[in-house]
Amino acid sequence: MIINSAVVETRDDEEGEEEEEEKEKEKEKEKEKEEEEEEEKEEKVNEKEKEEEEEEKEKEKEKEKEKEKEKEEEEEEEKEEKVKEKEKEKRKRKRKRKK
Repeated sequence: MIINSAVVETRDDEEGEEEEEEKEKEKEKEKEKEEEEEEEKEEKVNEKEKEEEEEEKEKEKEKEKEKEKEKEEEEEEEKEEKVKEKEKEKRKRKRKRKK
C-alpha cells in the first residue's frame, strides 16, 4: 500500500509540474502576443506620422509653387506696365513731332 501511495504522489507531482509548465507556456504565448500587438500599434503610429509628414511636405511644396506662380504673375504685370509706359512715351514723342 505504501508503494502505491508513493506512486500516486509521484504521478500527482508529475501532473502538477506538467500543468505548471503548460501555464508558463500559456503566459509566455500571451506575453509574446501582447508584445506583437504593441509593436503593430507602434508601427501604425509611425506610419501615420510618416504619412502626415509627407502630407505636410506636399502642402509646403504647393505653397511654394503658389508663391512662385504669384511672383511670376507680378513680374509679368510689371513687364506689361513697362511696355505700356514705353508705348505712352512713344505716342507723346509722336505728338510732339507732329506739332
